[in-house]
Amino acid sequence: MPRTRRTAKAAAAVPVEADLGPGSPARLGVHLAGDGANVAVFSANAARIEFCLFDAAGNETARLALPEQTGPIWHGHVPGLQEGQLYGLRAHGRYAPERGHRFNPNKLLLDPYARRLSGRVTEAEALYGYDHRDPEQDLSLDARDSAPFMPKAVITAPADHSDRPPRPHRSWGETVIYEAHLKGFTRRMPGVPPGIAGTWEALGTDTVIRHLEKLGVTAIELLPVHAFVDDAFLLNRGLRNYWGYNTLAFFAPAPRYLGPAGEAGVLAAIDRLHEVGIEVILDVVYNHTAEGGELGPTLSYRGLDNASYYSLMGEDPRYYVNDTGCGNTVNIAHPFVLRMVLDSLRHWVEHYRIDGFRFDLATTLGREPGGFDPEGGFLDALRQDPVLSDAKLIMEPWDIGPGGYQLGGFPPGTAEWSDRFRDDVRRFWRGDEGATSGFAARLLGSADIFDRDGRPAWSSVNLITAHDGFTLADLTAYNAKHNEANGEKNRDGHNGNLSDNMGEEGETADPAIIAARARRRRALLATLLLSQGTPMLLAGDELANTQGGNNNAYCQDNVTGWIDWDTEDAGLVEVVAALTRLRRELPVLRQTRFLHGQVRAEDAAPDVVWLSLDGGAPAWDDPGLSALALRIRGSAEAPPGGAVPGDALIAVNRGREDVSLTLPEPPHGQTWARLFDSTEERPRTPAPETERTAVLRAGSLALFAPSA
Repeated sequence: MPRTRRTAKAAAAVPVEADLGPGSPARLGVHLAGDGANVAVFSANAARIEFCLFDAAGNETARLALPEQTGPIWHGHVPGLQEGQLYGLRAHGRYAPERGHRFNPNKLLLDPYARRLSGRVTEAEALYGYDHRDPEQDLSLDARDSAPFMPKAVITAPADHSDRPPRPHRSWGETVIYEAHLKGFTRRMPGVPPGIAGTWEALGTDTVIRHLEKLGVTAIELLPVHAFVDDAFLLNRGLRNYWGYNTLAFFAPAPRYLGPAGEAGVLAAIDRLHEVGIEVILDVVYNHTAEGGELGPTLSYRGLDNASYYSLMGEDPRYYVNDTGCGNTVNIAHPFVLRMVLDSLRHWVEHYRIDGFRFDLATTLGREPGGFDPEGGFLDALRQDPVLSDAKLIMEPWDIGPGGYQLGGFPPGTAEWSDRFRDDVRRFWRGDEGATSGFAARLLGSADIFDRDGRPAWSSVNLITAHDGFTLADLTAYNAKHNEANGEKNRDGHNGNLSDNMGEEGETADPAIIAARARRRRALLATLLLSQGTPMLLAGDELANTQGGNNNAYCQDNVTGWIDWDTEDAGLVEVVAALTRLRRELPVLRQTRFLHGQVRAEDAAPDVVWLSLDGGAPAWDDPGLSALALRIRGSAEAPPGGAVPGDALIAVNRGREDVSLTLPEPPHGQTWARLFDSTEERPRTPAPETERTAVLRAGSLALFAPSA
């Protein structure tokens, strides 16, 4: 290997008069204390850490070497600092990429614990620790100062939360999640003032609250809102990072989503949602950062202590482990990196009052040196923490690393996104042969996957669609993805979508196809909201929102990615509202325990039974099985032991012809009433079935319950 070229010395320090005290290493970050601020920065391999001050115009006014080191923490007390002061860090040490070290004091670094940012990352060659002109690239050292192109951290003051409303603490059994992009949800929403549309403040408006309450959702899950960076390759195409899976700062809200009130608007919106009983869940990305691989920019972690913050290739630490597919992997097994992640999560719970988290690529977070471990350091720490164990913890149970698919492998106390629910339900309604048994397992909460170690049925987060993939409308309108606008020649995004255009690709004027698509959407939504487990609805699906067949709109911060409220399907909104109401009113549809046909004590009858059209057992070995019914029997009275009262019958017919279903014997003195039928454009008034047989229309799901 050629010798590493050293081309520059650190820039001369800015003169300053300051009498720094030793400070304390106890609390990482910068916090007001006494007549100034305490500064504490983790770096196990640095030779010196400088604390840099900036004026409001972005001019560097001081570089102060932190005077004390306690273990791997550099610290000091800087007198005279106040709320609003802009600052950054510079780290001195070895620039030896081939040994995993990438210190370059010419690069201004963002404090990993920064709680507020001023400015943004501006793409420039000076952001990179190496010289682009050098043939060895990252083995060289770049002398240019990156400060003009970097956001600055802002010192914040402690907040008083004593008069804020409490978190709702909704039970998992009643939870219905609404996954939304903070900007895209309200950017075009009628009734939201233009000055705040697409910001946190919009979430607290009466318009948004009314819509969420009407739908009957209990939690809104927001795509990443941590401060993040627009990828250079997207900017070069005239695009930007829309979804936000490119985190820069784990403690700071993304400035692009702040409204006129700033951080106060964030707190006010969360409080308003809490007042009406709606929880706020954040999609968080702790598996990688915006710094990418060895040719990425030096923004924070890489410059502070590359060998600690990232997992490096053991045989050649110049390169990064890339289990995430995003260039780097955060080394969460390191105790101080783990501490940063936990401190970040607690900050969002304690300061912002966030109710839960969905962990992107959570397998990465649970991977230990020997592979994925459900009792590894991060997952154990998360569940033992007195603050975080009280939050909803949802895992995305896969990544691209070794042993990356871990659906059902996470520990009790966590829930998981279920792609098996998504795929099996899509296959069934599309009419795939042999799909019925998988569909049946998903309808009952996927006990075959999650029923172990005492995990409850809510562990399965059921979804038909999510931000990643087709919307519900596009799932019924496109057989192939159409991602040309992303600039990657339609190579990006999933190819196996299990979609069905119902006879014509994309928009159509054929009334029969339009009607068939609407029926399929209602059947899919009914399956989602009446299944055991925790349902998650994608924002806009209740409106039949389309992305024009784009199934990877990660870079479409425009009308493609934003919800189009002008084409709202009012009837579909009413259907979703009716389904969530039925879910609330019939506890048997949302049980905590898994159902396995156990015999009920009061009548020696099973708690769940599958029925064929004639009332017998379904022919599970028939690959063409297309119609059947599921009876779920709760207790006759409100019982002890966690069981629930009630009785329900869910019947499905994915075939092309109407069929006749023999109804089972109803509870004594009652008759069956049809509460919902997915072939109907608007919710029905429940009507008793006067005969022992009921018609199941083609391509339908119907819900029955006993009626006096």
